[in-house]
Amino acid sequence: MDITVIGGGPAGRTASIEAASIGENVTLIEGSAIGGTCLNEGCMVVCGLNDVSKFLNDAKNFENLGIIKNNYEFSFKEVTKGVKKTVGKISHVLETETKDAGVKIINGVGKLKEDYVVLNNENLKYDKLIIATGARPFIPEIEGAENGITYKDILNLTEIPEELIIIGSGVIAAEYANIFSNMGSIVHVLCRNQFLSILDKNIKKYVTKNLLPDVNIHENLQTNKIYKDHVSTDKGEINGKVLFATGMTPNSEIAVDMVDINEKGHIIVDDGMQTSHESIYAAGDVAGKIGNTPISRAEGVIAARNACGIHSKMEYTYIPQAINLYYDVSFVSSNNKDEGVEGYIPGSAGPGSFWRVLEGMTGLTKININENRDINELYSISPSSRTSMAYISKLLKEGQNIDDFDDFIEVHPSTDAIYKLMRFFARFE
Repeated sequence: MDITVIGGGPAGRTASIEAASIGENVTLIEGSAIGGTCLNEGCMVVCGLNDVSKFLNDAKNFENLGIIKNNYEFSFKEVTKGVKKTVGKISHVLETETKDAGVKIINGVGKLKEDYVVLNNENLKYDKLIIATGARPFIPEIEGAENGITYKDILNLTEIPEELIIIGSGVIAAEYANIFSNMGSIVHVLCRNQFLSILDKNIKKYVTKNLLPDVNIHENLQTNKIYKDHVSTDKGEINGKVLFATGMTPNSEIAVDMVDINEKGHIIVDDGMQTSHESIYAAGDVAGKIGNTPISRAEGVIAARNACGIHSKMEYTYIPQAINLYYDVSFVSSNNKDEGVEGYIPGSAGPGSFWRVLEGMTGLTKININENRDINELYSISPSSRTSMAYISKLLKEGQNIDDFDDFIEVHPSTDAIYKLMRFFARFE
């Protein structure tokens, strides 16, 4: 069977490898570089910049403690150069890995027809098609919006903006506010509503106070006009270069005449990632379920299996998520939240947080459990929470509740306070 996948990001690449491993003839079409937005412009770029941001934060702390004297010069141009080089190497590895799995990769932008894709003046026939074309930055309709930049432009900057205005209130806004404030910019975050509304109020308070202490956060504010070096709002003017972090727009135009699309532009799929067309599937950001890389990969696998005739269903319970700041801010929650009992404790001293004990900044862990002792919500802020939360998510998916953690044995030393809080609740009725 001939399976064509459009898009070489996390969803498309994973779908291609999965279909090839099943034994089908797979062609992957990618218009740019393998790895998609996550690798080339998004998650991995944030990781590279945040590593430097953390170093600068640590260096400042060690200087305040009298441990070191800072005489270094910081070059943002060299940072972006290094990020590009590293991303390029990873992309090459992913491309080689994909080809070794038996996938044929073709570069180009195709046009979709009933049972074939028009690409480079050729008609590529398919039996099943998987659309994984991702998404692009959403630009709000604000006068002067052309004066702003998005995450796609970050690596083209040659120096740190003296003043930066981030329009947006979610994860991307928080991550770039953290990076640029640590690198020396005066940062303002302009939120139309509330900043980081996805977080519990206590967790948000910790984040804004301890992890984004130098960031100026403006909530319930309307941006009226954007200029090259400032913006006007309903509460006055603010100076700075504008970075949009206002969400994503799905790249679904290729399929607009072939499948059903919702009002936000996402391709509508069922729990098997099948569209309204029996031979077409969609996965990742273009399908608009939960916008993160692991979900995109999982959806790619489900789409590939169903396209190959192997019945599989995508499940979205207890999805672990994280915000990439000085400490990881990680969380997981049940889809069906009930009223429950809350508890929280400070983070532990250990690798990555030892030298923050003196200022009382070791993180925070908070839990909410219902009357059946199931976990409604779990938040953890620590250097290790991103990894811990993924395994906690797996246990929760398998039906574990608070009582199952009474005999949990941790690895020591660790900054993970999750197990401490769980064991505490497990010992009390």
